[in-house]
Amino acid sequence: MTIQNNDKLVLYTNHLCPWAHRAHIAAAELGLKYEEHIVDLDTPRTKEYLAINPRGLVPALKFNDEIIIESGIVAAFLADQYPSHLVPESSAPGGALKRARIALFVDAFFSKFQSALFKIYTAADSEVPAITEAAVAGLVKEVEPLLKDAKPYFGGADKLTLAEVLTGSFVVRLLSLGKAGVYPASFLASIEQQAPNFWAWAQKVAVHPSVTGIYDEEKVVTKTKARIEKLRAEKK
Repeated sequence: MTIQNNDKLVLYTNHLCPWAHRAHIAAAELGLKYEEHIVDLDTPRTKEYLAINPRGLVPALKFNDEIIIESGIVAAFLADQYPSHLVPESSAPGGALKRARIALFVDAFFSKFQSALFKIYTAADSEVPAITEAAVAGLVKEVEPLLKDAKPYFGGADKLTLAEVLTGSFVVRLLSLGKAGVYPASFLASIEQQAPNFWAWAQKVAVHPSVTGIYDEEKVVTKTKARIEKLRAEKK
């Protein structure tokens, strides 16, 4: 699908950032054309970029003469501005309820699972098993039930929804980093055994062209390992 529009879209991004990756997934699903500017996240932000986004984060989207920041807001804006299969309009029959279900799923994914997993980045080796166990427990309790009707995507959809747009960049990294040994060997196996709905859904999401479009697995794994080493060294 390609949406015909006369809007001028400029995306300020970095391909290694999972938050910025969300905007790319949304744009790919919507078939949007945009101008891309890569922001170097390893150096101080330029005054030019801070004039665009004073927070210094990516992504930032220039929509005609307006600047929109924060990845979730950017992705949701694109989905609302260009109506599609991603999410129904609130006024459509069942639309408000579907949007609420997506919002709950995304909240559960980050607050009950991903936030626990982030603790690995600064944890001592001895703390990692307990952290991953807690993350899996949160996943099983809060996220797994919300995917009981995924066929193969959220809510029984046969195409990506806004739920996948907002979580897909983290799902693909979850599987890559697990395979690369960033997490304990038992971590992915525990997810597969204890959260089969999530596991089946994640396998589909992680290989979808809109998710893999800008994804460089080797660079992401290398960068993540280096970041973890740095953060753990700084904590000592």
